[in-house]
Amino acid sequence: MAEAWLWSTWVKADRLKDADVAVVAACLPFVNPKLYEEISRGRTVLFACPEREHPALYGKIVSMVRSSRPRSITAVSIDGSPHCSLLHASVNEAEYIMDEEIPRRHFVVVDGRELVEISPAAVRVARYLSIVERAVRERPEILRELEAHSLEHRTALARRLRRSARDESRRGP
Repeated sequence: MAEAWLWSTWVKADRLKDADVAVVAACLPFVNPKLYEEISRGRTVLFACPEREHPALYGKIVSMVRSSRPRSITAVSIDGSPHCSLLHASVNEAEYIMDEEIPRRHFVVVDGRELVEISPAAVRVARYLSIVERAVRERPEILRELEAHSLEHRTALARRLRRSARDESRRGP
């Protein structure tokens, strides 16, 4: 198993040439070792964590693709992690910057248990909050699904309910 940190890897390293590269959220081996083993099998793994590393991943991935011509790139992150989405955006952006198709796949680990493939289009949409807002307004049931996965969302709902109950009790009968 070939593993290294993306930010610390030379973009012309031999192990990247014609390789299947996986850009993986650094916490994945801790979150779910079995899924990490599955996704890393047969791939050169480059760990990345936009929360702790410089955010210039776009340029690093483009340079790697241009210099080493990996066979494919797979991005894997933790679903719901705001900084992890940068891994996916960086892989998409590499294709845009190079103006050529890069064989790529995107996966998220849902609730620490399930590996779900997402499309490059979903990654693009996630960058446009105005479009996401319209989708939420048109399909409010999305928020019920969010509630099943997001502790942050459940906490916000509970806070809103407490505030509403407090306001009701202040108004009196």
